[in-house]
Amino acid sequence: MFFRTKSSSHYTYLQLVEGFRQGKKVRQRVIATLGRLDQLQASGALDRLLQSGARLSEHSAVLSALPPPDDPGADSRTLGPALVFERLWQLTSCRHVVSQALRKRRFRFDVERAVFLTVLHRLTAPGSDRSALAWMADQAVAGSDLQLQHLYRAMAWLGQPLPDKDQKHCTHAPRCVKDELEEALFDRRRDLFSDLDLVFFDTTSHYFHGAGGQTLGRRGNSKDYRPQCRQMVLGLVLDNQGLPVCCEMWPGNTADVTTLVPVAQRLQRRFGMRSVCLVADRGMISQATMAAIEERGWSYILGVRMRGSKEFREQVLGADAPELAVSVERAHEPRQQLELKVQDVRVREEGEESSSERRYVVCRNAEQARRDRAVRSEIVAKLRQQLVRSEKQLVGNRGYRRYLRKAVQEPEAVAGSQPEALPEVSRETAEEAPEETPQAGAAWEVDEARIAVEEQFDGVWALRTNAALTATDV
Repeated sequence: MFFRTKSSSHYTYLQLVEGFRQGKKVRQRVIATLGRLDQLQASGALDRLLQSGARLSEHSAVLSALPPPDDPGADSRTLGPALVFERLWQLTSCRHVVSQALRKRRFRFDVERAVFLTVLHRLTAPGSDRSALAWMADQAVAGSDLQLQHLYRAMAWLGQPLPDKDQKHCTHAPRCVKDELEEALFDRRRDLFSDLDLVFFDTTSHYFHGAGGQTLGRRGNSKDYRPQCRQMVLGLVLDNQGLPVCCEMWPGNTADVTTLVPVAQRLQRRFGMRSVCLVADRGMISQATMAAIEERGWSYILGVRMRGSKEFREQVLGADAPELAVSVERAHEPRQQLELKVQDVRVREEGEESSSERRYVVCRNAEQARRDRAVRSEIVAKLRQQLVRSEKQLVGNRGYRRYLRKAVQEPEAVAGSQPEALPEVSRETAEEAPEETPQAGAAWEVDEARIAVEEQFDGVWALRTNAALTATDV
């Protein structure tokens, strides 16, 4: 049973409601309507009702025994976040490593507590350092007698650049105190058999307002659709157990394709990596990046820009290679399996040595292929309708323009017609295919050849690798 409010006319009424199961469905029925909510609150009848019920409940009896809220001696604090994450802060050695790094510094406040407070705030109620100070007032955090300037100074300490002798070979961003803490944390969990040979890397961007960010704040390709705001780029590296190894920060106009090689080089120097296997998506890849990776002899598992690669379209996509049936666990539905057809394709030009062959792992998802076909069919149907009505409305979404081409003869437009809303197309699907932009006065028609080409990519994604792994493991 539970309370529920119901609005009628200008008043809100309080009802006592019971839930019950009828067959396979859950139903609700009103047991009693207790009256107008504002009158119950003003008269104190609701408080008396809850207190009388709390006496019969073992869990609520403790709360009902507390002083009333208007008692000046009453105070409350939230215990849960600090209890849980303080323990994790210690188990992961974060507290020990930060405290050790502060031994030679003479701050007049507890920097370790300031760092912990900002981390706790971002875990539970993400926001600025100023909002963290207000949030702290309701939290039971040991050693939280801090001011706003203390939080700012703690963050400045983490980002303080190291001496010039430590900056050798550093590109994109200088080494700072944060880097030393990451290396110390990695050393603390390292044992005789620990090795960092397989790492996962990806980037994101964070935009911000205000006058800060003189060093990192730049306008760039905003993934948050905030091109008017300055931003920074954040790269995160995970090991093969999913544990964070380090993070890198760059100016907001840094392109993803320029970050992979510098990060791998820094990982080798910082963590003593003997061998490297990089795993990244296709947004990290360019011809220059691939050449640099292969020149250094690194292993890699990288996403493929399928539509933009002539070799993939002509030699890999239709290759006559055996198909393997692979069943993998869905990422967000652990108990359900995803069935894939996987091909291991190797490409080598005539006259090339075997060491220069390229290996592709092509995956086909029948379920995704059905969705791709359905979305494309809906798009094309809407486009055909729109071409009959008016061409001037076709300049909106680039995902639809990919299926258009200039017509030999200009069809007559129906004046005064209104366009229908077209189904949305994902950025990932639209970004790879070049298209012409419809212009006023031009005649356009559906590109049947492009549709036939796109059908080949339904439910398909591919990886390029040189790792000594089976296609299933890749």
